[in-house]
Amino acid sequence: MNIYVGQLPYSVGENELRELFTEFGEIAGINIVKDRFSGQSKGFAFIEMPNNSEADKAIKALNKSFLAGREIKVNQAEQRKQKPRKRRPRY
Repeated sequence: MNIYVGQLPYSVGENELRELFTEFGEIAGINIVKDRFSGQSKGFAFIEMPNNSEADKAIKALNKSFLAGREIKVNQAEQRKQKPRKRRPRY
């Protein structure tokens, strides 16, 4: 299951997230979304957990909990919607 973690402090790194989520089970991957130009965190991340029951436990336990002084938002990530391709007129 892919989990969205929002309202993260900019200082939180992969190690802190791994430590927080491994308490609930195996982690397949962590993706902290960063600004393309500055490299600074945008304040949200995605955690991939292969076991859905462990992921559900993590979501219930960590949603609205505090990390580094901020209340974080944790829920199941929504699937990305495919944007229709814009067709350019031929001249």
